[in-house]
Amino acid sequence: MGWTMAAATKPRIERREGRTRAQDIDRHVGARMRERRIVLGLTQQQMAELIGVTYQQAHKYEKGINRIAAGRLYTIARALGVDVGYFFEGLERETDFQPTPQQRMLLDLARHFVALPSRKHQEALCNLARALAQASEELQGSDPQRGPGR
Repeated sequence: MGWTMAAATKPRIERREGRTRAQDIDRHVGARMRERRIVLGLTQQQMAELIGVTYQQAHKYEKGINRIAAGRLYTIARALGVDVGYFFEGLERETDFQPTPQQRMLLDLARHFVALPSRKHQEALCNLARALAQASEELQGSDPQRGPGR
């Protein structure tokens, strides 16, 4: 018959025009996992420890090399503080993510924030940001062309 065990167990993925392939979805989910991990300032090693896998496995998840089982995806979502649906957002409009300059600054700020040596330093930075924002709001509120509080 020409039938082999390897052929029977290998999944077939058909590429249809306008449809996303399974591997593309795995890569998208992995990329979303990586984006969120970076926003939180976590290393791959820290992420692996949070979800109970090896560093290599976490790396393979992020690259979309290994698929993430439903239970593991739930664990990852909880560890990253997001809903499971977060990983599938943007699938319909799949494009290469290009962060804006402001998003790059926010990522940089988040990375440095979690690297601060103490909670006291983190609180000081939060207070500074709050004071700068309030001062900016007060300046904008006194501008007659911008209107009150804008």
